[in-house]
Amino acid sequence: MTTLDKGDKAPHFESTDQNGNTVSLNDFKGKKVILYFYPKDMTPGCTKEACNLRDHNSELKEKGFEIVGVSADDEKKHAKFAEKYDLNFPLLADTEKEVIQAYGVWGPKTFMGKTRDGIHRTTFVIDEHGVIENVIKKVKTKEHAEQILEHY
Repeated sequence: MTTLDKGDKAPHFESTDQNGNTVSLNDFKGKKVILYFYPKDMTPGCTKEACNLRDHNSELKEKGFEIVGVSADDEKKHAKFAEKYDLNFPLLADTEKEVIQAYGVWGPKTFMGKTRDGIHRTTFVIDEHGVIENVIKKVKTKEHAEQILEHY
């Protein structure tokens, strides 16, 4: 789906998180960022993925990573999701799909025989200089942190 690949400059992003704070790529200069896109708060796969990242956040931080989740849900839905599952990283509310479009993760998806547009679950690992180090298109929701860590 996305045309972005390893070695590309990461598109700038800026949006608000579940607490109403503005979060942008510039906030992470000098740090590695795990920018993960997911379809919808409170759904089974998205919950497994978020909880897996939450459970491995300290290990990821030790390796220099910061986690940022992105979906088209609004701040209020993100706040409920983050509170219910004690998520320890920002979830960006991209209701206008500007970040989603910039990273090329919006497009046709087939589910239960029906095709509709939606977010393709994709993770971008961005280095300290804003360059994409890795793109994970086949995310294993229950083992996502392990997928990321196997490269570092």
